[in-house]
This record gives sequence, structure tokens and C-alpha cells, in this order.
Amino acid sequence: MPDLTISLIQTDLLWEDPERNLDHLSSVMDQMDTPVDLIILPEMFNTGFSIHPERFAEKMDGRTVAFLRSQAKKKNCILCGSLMVEENGKFYNRLCWATPDGSVIHYDKRHLFRLSDESKVFTAGNTKKVLMLKGWKILPLICYDLRFPVWSKNTWSSGKGYDYDLLLYVANWPESRSHVWKTLLMARAIENQIYVAGVNRIGTDGEGTTYSGESMFIDPKGRILKEAGKHKTAIMTTVLPFGELQKFRDSFQIGLDWDQFTIES
Repeated sequence: MPDLTISLIQTDLLWEDPERNLDHLSSVMDQMDTPVDLIILPEMFNTGFSIHPERFAEKMDGRTVAFLRSQAKKKNCILCGSLMVEENGKFYNRLCWATPDGSVIHYDKRHLFRLSDESKVFTAGNTKKVLMLKGWKILPLICYDLRFPVWSKNTWSSGKGYDYDLLLYVANWPESRSHVWKTLLMARAIENQIYVAGVNRIGTDGEGTTYSGESMFIDPKGRILKEAGKHKTAIMTTVLPFGELQKFRDSFQIGLDWDQFTIES
């Protein structure tokens, strides 16, 4: 299996200003001259974490998804991040996975943050999506999903092997809970025997919430491979070696003893 080169973009987001955020992110990506397989943007990268989808939600043929398609083609890689989407009269916090050929796969956030009334204005998703990239199996999740380990639980079965190899989180995770952010990212890597990539924003949003970033890559043993640090704009790139993941799994095969279970939708 080939190695995977991934970039996380940790940046401030202008409050509820899609046009300026897309222009800013386009400028940031113009600075990237090293080929990568995947670029990951924060949660609600075009608005910041807003609960006003009636004003800012777009259709799947809207400007922001078109931006993802265009940039994925331009950079010749997968580009993903979440935004507010309206579909059939409902609003979703939707992660879109855009490919260079123009196709888009999406995952709708399962766990909606009640303390911000996200659960009152958005509709929760009920389907996990394991996506393929260069033979890697990748599970994308969104922010508050991080607190629910059953939803991200890996599986192993004879003949199929592991359900996925890389878990990625896009987030607007407040600085006041940064210890939880880092701890849970490491826990998810350890318990699932996978790499984890978590990208978080920086800056202060229109509600006065401050974000410290601390985006990071973590290996299957829970060790931080690379961290963007606090309050810093960063394009952080790393190469994840599949051989190291396979070697660790072969030497410490806990998948055989994982509990079997089903999740009710």
C-alpha cells in the first residue's frame, strides 16, 4: 500500500462571510507547491461555526461545493471540509469530499452540539462513510462526533481486515476544551489502531468563542507525529506510512478481541 501525503489547513475564519473565506482559503492553497493526496479544511470553513443555516446554507450545486471541486482539480488531490447544506427543506452540517474529476461524496454530522442549539436547526446524519484513497480506507467525522467512540469504532473481520485505516476530524473546537480535543484524538487512535488527523480553526468567532487550533496527526500508538500549535496559521503536511501501520497491527493484533455490536439509527 502506498504512503499517504496529507495537508491540514489551520486558519482563522471570518465570521459568516463565505465570499471572503473562500478567497482567503484559495490564497492559502496557492502557497502550496508540494503535491499531496489530501487537503483537509476545518468544520464550516466558509462561515465559522454558525447556527444560521437559513441565511448561509447552500445547495450542493452552490458556490462553496463548486469551490471544492475547482480547487481539487487545480491541486490534483482530494479536498474536504464541512459547510452548511440545504437539501429537501432540511439543513445539514455536511462534510464534502471533492475529487479532481469533479465528483463529491458527503457525510452528514451525526452528533449535533446541543449547547449551541445545533441540534434544533440541523438534521443529524445516520450513515458513516468509509472513503477510499490510494487503497487507504478513511473515515471522515465532524467535531462533536469526537466525543462518541462507538460511532468511530473500528472493526476487524477475517478476509476483510480492518474497516478503516485513517480517521479524520474537521472541527471548530473551543480553546476552553483543548485538553479534551487532544486527549480524545489520541484515544481514538489507540483504541482503533489507526492514524488520526484532526484539523481545528484558530481565532475568535462572532459569538466570542476563541479557538486555539492545535491541529495534529497522531499515529496508531497515540503519539503525536506533528502538531500545528496554538493560535498559529499553518499549512501542516506529513506523510503517513502504511507499512508502519501494518507492522504495528501485525505485531499487536487486538482486532480479534474487539466486541461485536450494531448501532441503531
